[in-house]
Formats: sequence, structure tokens, C-alpha cells
Amino acid sequence: MFPILGLYEVAIRVKDLSRSEPFYRDTLGLEVGLRDEQRKLLFLRAGGPAGMVVLQEDNSDWPTQHFAFTVDEVDIEAAVTALLERGVQIEGPVYHKWMPAKSVYFSDPDGHDLELCAPVHRAWRVQIRSIRNFLRTYL
Repeated sequence: MFPILGLYEVAIRVKDLSRSEPFYRDTLGLEVGLRDEQRKLLFLRAGGPAGMVVLQEDNSDWPTQHFAFTVDEVDIEAAVTALLERGVQIEGPVYHKWMPAKSVYFSDPDGHDLELCAPVHRAWRVQIRSIRNFLRTYL
């Protein structure tokens, strides 16, 4: 068997790219990587080169999904404030003892259940700091 290191890309169906893009770009701070007008796709960087979210315009019927974004524990309260200032209704922070992590829940314009998850285990903090240091060094 081979080790999976993480999740690099996830596609999220949206009804209207022009409505969803500002939410993911301006409210969540994801960076535009590539826009494909022909296929109605928008690739957004989540955490620099750590991964991508692809918004895929699709007007058919589909179920809403749940997606969680990792944030640093020290940033979770600032994230709550920023979301509230942008008019996003949130639930939390909620502490998950079994993970352990603090999470904040909210919805995107299409009703997908989104989460900001802040692992509080030391090993996760070390890994997140390593990623940040890598990004600062090489970008």
C-alpha cells in the first residue's frame, strides 16, 4: 500500500460562478488560479500550493455537500469576526474533543455546509507551521 499525504483538489458544484466566486475569493480569501470559461470552471488556491478548490458551474440538481478548510488555532476567533463582518451566519466555535479541534460552521451561497477546522493537537500545529514556513520561503 502507498501512503496518502493529503487531499489536493476538490470540485464544488455551484449554480452560478459569478455569485460563488466573490464568496470563495473575497470572504474566504482563496486565490484565483485558473479560470476556464468554456468548461465553466474556476480553480482557486486554498493554502497556497497546499491544495485547490474547483468551482464548477452546474445548473442541474445535485445535493449539497460538506467541506472543511483547515485554519490555525490562533486564527479561529479572527475568522469568526471576519465572517460575521461579511454578513455570514455562523455556528460555533464548537470544540470537538475526539479530534481535538475547534470548528466554525457556515454555508456558501449554494447551501453547501462549510467548516473552518482548527486542529488543537500539537502535531497539527507543527505541521501547519511547517507549511507556512515553506510557503514563506519558496513563494
